[in-house]
Parts: sequence; C-alpha cells; structure tokens
Amino acid sequence: MQTADHDGVAIAYEERGRDPAEAETVVLCEGLGYGRWMWNWQADALTDAYHVVLWDNRGTGESDVPEGPYTIDQLAGDLEAVLADSGIEEAHIVGASMGGMVAQRYALSYDRARSLALLCTSPGGPDAVPTPESTLARMFSVPDDADEREAIRYKMAPAVTDGFIEGNPELIERIVDWRLESDAPPRAREAQAAAVQAFDASDELDTLDVPTLVAHGTDDRVLPVENGELLAEAIPNADAEFVEGGSHLFFIEESERVNDLLVEFLADA
Repeated sequence: MQTADHDGVAIAYEERGRDPAEAETVVLCEGLGYGRWMWNWQADALTDAYHVVLWDNRGTGESDVPEGPYTIDQLAGDLEAVLADSGIEEAHIVGASMGGMVAQRYALSYDRARSLALLCTSPGGPDAVPTPESTLARMFSVPDDADEREAIRYKMAPAVTDGFIEGNPELIERIVDWRLESDAPPRAREAQAAAVQAFDASDELDTLDVPTLVAHGTDDRVLPVENGELLAEAIPNADAEFVEGGSHLFFIEESERVNDLLVEFLADA
C-alpha cells in the first residue's frame, strides 16, 4: 500500500498488473463508503493487459478520515494526487456510483483522463432522479437489534437484486468481511454523502472530449437508470449500455458482462 498527500490528507492506493512503462493505466474509483474490495472482479479481469490503480476515497479503508463534509472536487483532487504520486501521465478513469461522479469531475478539471467509464452514476443537477427515500432509509439506518454483520446485509439489500443475498451466502459473507475491514466509519460515510448530494456536473458534460462509456442497470434502486440516460444524452458521442434487470451493484452481480464491456471499451479507447 502506498499513500499520496493532498492538502495534508493521506490517500491510500495500490498498483496491480503490468508495469506502467509497458501498459496503459486504468484507475478504479470506488463508491460511497466502500473500500477497494468492490473492484476485485474488474481488477482481476484487467491486470493481464493493464496497469491498474485502486485507491481509497478519503474517509475509507486505509486513507485518512478528515472532518467533513467532503466535496466531489476534493475527491477528484485526491485522485489527481494519487496519479501524480505514481507518475502516471494519463489513465483510463473508471468510476461507479459516487466514484462515477469523481470520474466526471476529474475529467472536467484535470488533464490526465484518457477515457471515462461511468457505471451506475449520475450527473447530478436539477434533472437527476434522486435516491428513493425507501433506499435511503435502508442505507443509513438499521434495526436496533441488528449486529454489525446483520447491519451490513440490511444496508446492502437495496443495492442488489431481490434474492441475491439469500442466494449467495458464501459470497455475501466474504463481502461482509471486506466491508468490516475497510468501509468508511459513519461520520465519513455522512461526509461522503454530503459530497454526493451537492454534486452537479450537468451543465458541463457537453465539454467532455474523451471516449466515454455509460453503463447502468435498469433496476438500479440507488441511482435510478434515468440518471444513466441523462449522462448518455449529455456527453458527446458517449457509448451507452443498459443492463436489463441490473441492480446498483450490477458490476458484482453481473461481473462477467461488465468486464467484457470494459475490456472492449478500453481496447477501442
């Protein structure tokens, strides 16, 4: 594990796969509260052909936990610090959920982005479809009698398809272990949520001039699919893939399909 400094905040990151002198770099930007574990499936699919960078958002995993609230601008600055620290001049930026917002802001504010892949995310702004209240209630509150493992499963339910948790007990237990090890603590989760709530790139997206893939599950109950449609409409020449029945965590549930999309897109980009 390595760290990059951004205004006194240490941002943890790791590098996998090929030597950056011999291969292009792909950087993976994680979602609200989640650690680097969420990209295990995609990282495994990319390391044979690419230099892969994974990093922990401020407040998450091995990164520092400064006082909040945070902003997406700050998180994009954290990403810039990571790429500068690792000596990467340009990279393909892949982001999911909040990480997709960070990816948008990064490409708009800095010059290292070679392409964008935006998964299950939103442009923000007045036309964005908000997270349903029922989902927010599950994500940010749990029954009083739930232990820490039950609480994680409870909060995770809206992000996956119905029956996925019950049908994949061994995988869910591994995910719970990873989340206990690296999830953002409550105060950092709230600080990241404030960044998501304030994010708005909707009136800037027409200036993006890098190849862009927008991918979204049609049954996303965290950031509804209409947000992916807004991105695809706003970003010039964006490729769009809508996964029928896909959940918010469709890149885990349907990892092979998403990996194929990413590999094909990155090869073309």
